[in-house]
Amino acid sequence: MNTLAGNPGFSEEQKQYLQGLAQGLAAARSARGVAAPSPAADVQGAAEPAGPEKIHFLAQNKWLAAGKQLSKEEEAKRAKHAFDMWDEMLANAAKGEFPKGTDGFLYRFHGLFYVAPAQDAFMCRLRIPNGILTAHQLEAMADLAERYGGGYTHVTTRANLQMREIKARDAVDVLTGIAAAGLTSRGAGADNLRNITGSATAGIDAQELIDTRPLALALHHYILNHREFYGVPRKFNIAFDGGGRIGTVEETNDIGFYAVRVGDGHAVPASVYFRVALGGITGHGDLARDVGVVCRPEQCVPVAAAIVKAFIEHGDRTDRKKARLKYVLERLGLEGFWTDVETRLGYRLARLAFTACDRRPPVARSGHIGWHAQKQAGLRYAGVALPVGKMTVVQMRGLAGIARRCGDGDIRLTVWQNLLLSGIAAERQSEAEAAIRALGLATSVSAIRAGLVACTGNTGCKLAASDTKLHAMAIAKHVEARVALDFPVNIHLTGCPNSCAQHFIGDIGLVGTKIADGDDAEVEGYHVVVGGTYAHDAKLGRELLRNVRADDVPLVVENLLRGYLARREGTEPFAQFARRHSIEDLRAIAATAVVAADKDLETCTS
Repeated sequence: MNTLAGNPGFSEEQKQYLQGLAQGLAAARSARGVAAPSPAADVQGAAEPAGPEKIHFLAQNKWLAAGKQLSKEEEAKRAKHAFDMWDEMLANAAKGEFPKGTDGFLYRFHGLFYVAPAQDAFMCRLRIPNGILTAHQLEAMADLAERYGGGYTHVTTRANLQMREIKARDAVDVLTGIAAAGLTSRGAGADNLRNITGSATAGIDAQELIDTRPLALALHHYILNHREFYGVPRKFNIAFDGGGRIGTVEETNDIGFYAVRVGDGHAVPASVYFRVALGGITGHGDLARDVGVVCRPEQCVPVAAAIVKAFIEHGDRTDRKKARLKYVLERLGLEGFWTDVETRLGYRLARLAFTACDRRPPVARSGHIGWHAQKQAGLRYAGVALPVGKMTVVQMRGLAGIARRCGDGDIRLTVWQNLLLSGIAAERQSEAEAAIRALGLATSVSAIRAGLVACTGNTGCKLAASDTKLHAMAIAKHVEARVALDFPVNIHLTGCPNSCAQHFIGDIGLVGTKIADGDDAEVEGYHVVVGGTYAHDAKLGRELLRNVRADDVPLVVENLLRGYLARREGTEPFAQFARRHSIEDLRAIAATAVVAADKDLETCTS
């Protein structure tokens, strides 16, 4: 029996309580008259909801009144709210069936992704504010991944966890197991505000300007408790950067709050504030733009709420490709949109030029790997490298045990697809290091592996054109045996233009594609981008090559890095080197030792 009552982690009393609660909620929905309409209902003539989700209904009506056609996802949200589907989900689990049609989209509101044809299974993604788990929670996820999944999890580029290979009959048990661990997957997919990221070293970093943990947690709970914050026009990302040694790439988010220090003699009292940047979406060729204001830390949550509500009203409900905040800003203008935000907020934020703020302390490119001193005397944190973000359940349990025995019990996931173990006393470092190595993991890796980022790829995502994780490891193995790098280099592989691995901000970025190979055959390959950066020097990379076979990519990367070491000026970073050279020069470097007649090294003509 695959229901709440069938979860072996609950006592009989708990099972009865949860069953009664589910029945009571269903009865309450029926009494309020908000039962989901049938799939055949005319969504354009649907009855206006009375609850907080009315804001979305009214926004959709504006597009309909203008003679536009809602996207199928908007029609699905209009016909049935995803959080009124629990009984259907129970029934599907009991029958061992995956959702059909747009119900698959609505399941993502619960963090469940049916990822066929890549896998005939669910992937489940969590919400972990600021990326911090307790040892108990990591162990609980290991238990779930072992019982219901593929025996592993992946750390994502939003400092989050994903569990894969979940059968249809086990979906509800996974969700209730996540809840029993004090975690949630609510809103982790589809048209929702995704996991709130923050500085990985928040609260333990001597360099940081402010601890982002309370802010990420406050916004996390604000979202969970405001039903109108679900079903926004498209996915929405928010990040806090507290000025610590490890960057959060807040400039790639729809909203980036980044801490700055303001001294005496300005329009605001000397203190630490957050500047606000809007509209980052690197897959669509944009970094977030600074609005020109500063807000106090306690203003961040209401400011975020006002921005999201403005996005809800103005976001495109007809064209999914134009439904992100970037396109609202293009349509209304940054000033016009911000005027709307402040009207909703009820007050104006202080205007302050960027030059009035102290420069952000520098990001440590390798700060997420290795042993580092904390601001607490005698304590250290260990940055543990995970092979392209993957942890087995044995490793998860082992890391949880190290965190509990040697550290403060926290496991900090980072946007670089690795994790930190914090609060380790200096005298316990050797013990912790030995235990990490015994798990087949490391705190010291090559410059290539330290900066290697890869999305799920086509083994787990139907949108991906290439096996990014496999190819990432092939690049690392090839290059580190041939090139001795003395400076960090970030290589980002993403399987499709949606750019979950943010290839545009990598020193070298690779986006998957299919390449014709004969009459009907295709092989996996990549387009190559170079010169991307993040943090205070954030810039998007430039496209260098198109349609490079996956088998040839390691050599192309090797050639680029050899050229960098031979021609760099002093200790300049790779991205600076790449921007200093023309695309034509860089193509010549990339083609060194590559057969000139190779038709698969097709240069970009754009």
